[in-house]
This record gives sequence, C-alpha cells and structure tokens, in this order.
Amino acid sequence: MTERLFGTDGVRGIANKELTPLLAYHLGRAGAYVLSETHDKPTVVVGRDTRISGDMLESALIAGICSVGANVLRVGVMPTPAVAFLTRHFGADAGVVISASHNPVEYNGIKFFNGEGFKLPDAMEDEIEALVKGPDGRIQSPTGPAVGRVVTEDGLHPYADFIKSAAGTDFRGLKVAIDCANGAAYRVAPLVFRELGAEVFVINDRPDGCNINVNCGSTSPEVIAGFVREVGADVGLSFDGDADRLIAVDEKGQVVDGDHIMAVCAEYMNRKGLLKNGTVVATVMSNMGFEVALKKAGIKTVRTKVGDRYVLEEMLKGGYNLGGEQSGHIIFLDHNTTGDGLLTAVKLLSVMVEEAKPLSELRNIMKVYPQILVNVEVKDKAGYAKSTSIKEAVEETEALLGENGRIVVRPSGTEPLIRVMVEGEDEKVIKDLAHRLAEVIRKELS
Repeated sequence: MTERLFGTDGVRGIANKELTPLLAYHLGRAGAYVLSETHDKPTVVVGRDTRISGDMLESALIAGICSVGANVLRVGVMPTPAVAFLTRHFGADAGVVISASHNPVEYNGIKFFNGEGFKLPDAMEDEIEALVKGPDGRIQSPTGPAVGRVVTEDGLHPYADFIKSAAGTDFRGLKVAIDCANGAAYRVAPLVFRELGAEVFVINDRPDGCNINVNCGSTSPEVIAGFVREVGADVGLSFDGDADRLIAVDEKGQVVDGDHIMAVCAEYMNRKGLLKNGTVVATVMSNMGFEVALKKAGIKTVRTKVGDRYVLEEMLKGGYNLGGEQSGHIIFLDHNTTGDGLLTAVKLLSVMVEEAKPLSELRNIMKVYPQILVNVEVKDKAGYAKSTSIKEAVEETEALLGENGRIVVRPSGTEPLIRVMVEGEDEKVIKDLAHRLAEVIRKELS
C-alpha cells in the first residue's frame, strides 16, 4: 500500500476487495494499541449502518480491538452521529463507525472518533496507519483474563433521548414524512418524531443489507417529495445511509437543501441571540443566494474547502456553533461534534413550530442563484495550479461576472476531474461562461 489509508472521512473502499476483513482486523488492533498508549485498557464504542458487509467488518474490527486487550461496547446499527454521541455518553475512550454514508452498498468504511466524539487528529491516524502498513511487533497480544471483552449496549434510547432534548418544543399537530434510506436511521428516526408528538409516515425503513441508498434517501429527494404530496404531510425528512445528512421537503414538495436549512436556522438563532459570533461556516459550494440572504439578516458567512472536516476545523478555530454543506451535512456544535441528520431535522421543525410558519414560507429566506457545474476529465489534475492560461481565463470570467456571480474551480478529491462551478443571476450567461472555461481547461490538461 502506497496511498494514504485515511481519507477525509476515515478508511473507505469496496468491502471485501479494498476494505477487507483482514484490514479491518489490523485497523482494530492498531487503533486500540494507539489508544492504549494514553488509556489503560481502553473501551471503544462500535456501531455500523445496515450494509450487508457490516457484519463481516464489525466482527473483524472487534476481534482486532479485543486482541490487544481493549474492551468493546457494541451498539449495533446506529447513525454515525449517534456513535459520536454515545462515545461521550458511555464515557468511552474512542468510537468507531462502520459505514460508507451515502455511497452504494458495495462500499464500506471505518471511521474513528476520539473520546470527545471528534475525528482523530491526523497524527494519531498516521500512527495507526504506520502500524497497519508495517510490522506490528510493538503490538502485544495478551492472553487469559487480559483479552478484551465485548458488551452489547442499548444505544438507541440514549441517542433518541438526546435528540429529543434538543427540540425545545413538541411537534404535536405536525404530519411528518420520513425517508430512512433503508439505512441507519430506520428505527431511531420514526421513534424520535413519534415520541415528540408528530403524526409520522415512513418509507424505506426495511433494510435488507443491499437496499441502502437505492433510489431513496437524501440523494434522491424526489422520492420524499412525492411521498409528502401523497400523504399530505407538513414536512418531509430524507436521510442518507448513515443519517449524518438531511435533505428536507416542504408541504408543497419543494426541496429544502442544506443551504436553505442553515439559512432558516441561522436567522432564527441569530434573532434569539444563540448564533455565536453572528457567523455561519459553509463551503465554497454553498449557493451565492445563501450568502446574500445571511448578509441581509446581518449574519457573516465564512467559506471553507469542500468537506465537513474543513467546516468543523473552521468552527472550532473561530468559536462558531453552526456550519455545514449544501448536501445537508450540518453541524450544530452546541449539541454534537459532527453532522447529524436527526438533530438537524429536530432543529428545523422547532423553528417551524416556534415561528408558526409552514416550511414553504421559511425557505423563501433565500433566493437560489442559478448554478452550473461542469466536470472536465483531465490527465493531470496537478497541472491546474501551474497553468497561466487557466488562471487568466478564470480571472477574465470573474471580471465578466463582477459582484453578480461567483466561480469555483477545483480538482476532484477522488476522480481525474477538474470541477468548474459558475454561479450568477442569468442562467444562460453562466452556462456559456462555464463551458468556455471548461474548454480552456480541457485543452490545457487533456
């Protein structure tokens, strides 16, 4: 292995091909050993989503953890943010979630949290990776009573209670439609909203190990939109496979994405004096209309690179408590340390109830600017940063747009692509500009 194992969201790959049981075992051993350097006989919370490969990888990972004398609290199928919360709730030394989020079923991943529910520091990930890739002579294999134990814990009810406590109100009188993506939210999401008093209608809550994210969930918002209209719901909530994202739908079936949700919650929080430093953290991909809406409300926007880890880093650095992505991965840092779809849903519905307004009215806080995204296949992604011609073309396009538009040009993190995003008031104009810029990049790098 020459590439770095840990990406921005843990170790991911096709299960049983790239992410093998043997790799999971070694990650468990190495992770538990690194933890044991600072904690005597550490305890690790382990949860997973509904993928068929979850059983296989969970067994291997737990075997690795126990083989170095660490103990495991197994919480079974739980959302990724639930594992972050339960790590703190049980006073564990670390948490691990086995999930590939919104990706297809053949993929899986292993993501570590520290005892506070945050992603492990890069230095600790590097140490784990070095042990996995090199000879693990340093790692001892205890015998007898020193071997680790596995205890199965109920994580569902503590997490549900935690989410309900963040609501601040009940949802009696609301009709709520939920798409569980046949994923990790299939039990806890309906439970939470029923216990908060809502009338709940649920689809895609029958996971069979292979149907996670298949034509459902937050990557297919048209499904929840149709269901909302069918049952006459006041709001639709669509989660992804590990329930760290939420895409909502109003009572008319209009999509309310992460930008809309953040804008609605930010304006409400700011008015109530709850938005720290009057600022929201978003990525470069958040719509220009989002920034314009917040500016009108007297709220600052700080932008980061794409990826929730960069949003969280900026939030911690600046002392902010709300940030997220257009995809619906939103962090309410006063409550949890990672994006949490159920928490986001509870916060959004609380605003609806407190303001006594339908979501269709609340979503009008922002006007969505037309946004064109063009993917350019290239041979040399790194060449983008060195090209004078591309730099000049970007500057020329920016000058044409002025203050009425925005350009983001960035290499894909996983594919041989340069992504060109152009935003502005006139869709025909920005489409033309995006394709002209893409053609310059294609000529230069292909």
